[in-house]
Amino acid sequence: MNNVRQKKALLQIIMLLLVLMALTGFEYWRDIGIPVSVGEGRTVTVTVKPEMTVKDIGEVLFQNGIIHNATLFRIVARVQGVENSLQAGDYALSAGMSIPDIINKMTRGDTVYRLLTIPEGYNVEQIAKLLAEQGLGDGATFKALARKFASFDYMVRQPELIYSAEGYVFPDTYRITPGMKEEAILKMLVVNFDKKLTAEMRERAKTLGLSLHQVVTLASLVEKEAKLDQERPVIAGVFYNRLKQDMPLQSCPTVQYILGYPKVELTIADTQIASPYNTYQNPGLPPGPIASPGMAAIRAVLYPADTPYLYFVAAKDGSHRFSKTYEEHLAAVDEVGDQATEK
Repeated sequence: MNNVRQKKALLQIIMLLLVLMALTGFEYWRDIGIPVSVGEGRTVTVTVKPEMTVKDIGEVLFQNGIIHNATLFRIVARVQGVENSLQAGDYALSAGMSIPDIINKMTRGDTVYRLLTIPEGYNVEQIAKLLAEQGLGDGATFKALARKFASFDYMVRQPELIYSAEGYVFPDTYRITPGMKEEAILKMLVVNFDKKLTAEMRERAKTLGLSLHQVVTLASLVEKEAKLDQERPVIAGVFYNRLKQDMPLQSCPTVQYILGYPKVELTIADTQIASPYNTYQNPGLPPGPIASPGMAAIRAVLYPADTPYLYFVAAKDGSHRFSKTYEEHLAAVDEVGDQATEK
């Protein structure tokens, strides 16, 4: 029965193609792979964005004079079964290319630039792994470079730091040119961070009496702790309150950073690991960031909520229960049950 339906659908598509060609002229034979003229035509760089549908892509190609009909593009992609497999990026295309050639190029991701997206909260280890997975180096070279890389005066070099570049490898989407080396990629990511750091943000850090390194370090903790946008300033406020009262921050992500993986539940032994990054054992901030914070986390640190809370505990849905006293905190831990991660 399924085979009959598939054959019927294919016949309908073929009929539609024939009608379309009959109505619009022989120039469309070129679009489906049968050339009718000599010459490749001009080359155009076309950008396919991640959110674009196959319909959107067809319209962009039509508007740039690469194809004669956007509907035909969508039909061919559907027939080939790849309408949801066209990859984002910048493509060098010419008016002499057939639609199947264009679709194959986009399915392979054969772009002028390769798009590299670094998620918020990734650390150097994760970014190095991402680069290796995408064929942009071996990963080990990136990590070796990140250990001592400090191209701006607010970046710190000290023995306690695992990676000097940690926290400054800004999470964003980047265009990677063919043959680009890890050193150039690292520099581009860090330069982007510096560009994102506005004069107003730099001045605000001075007003708070914080160095930019301290801001980024605290923002990396907020980034790893917060799941909801509205809670970032509150979590930042809790950390500020604890710092003012000389209380250890007791941030689980700092221990997970030491371990090298996101362990869901820490043991007492984990919280006793000897490391300058362990905020259970050491007062104040860790020596440096533990991940790359996004701009929302950085702004939360620069403009924290004025809150009376000293404690928070994570619930199953990613939200937090905030408490003023340790007794309230214990009650909140009981409330969220086994799904909570105590801070």
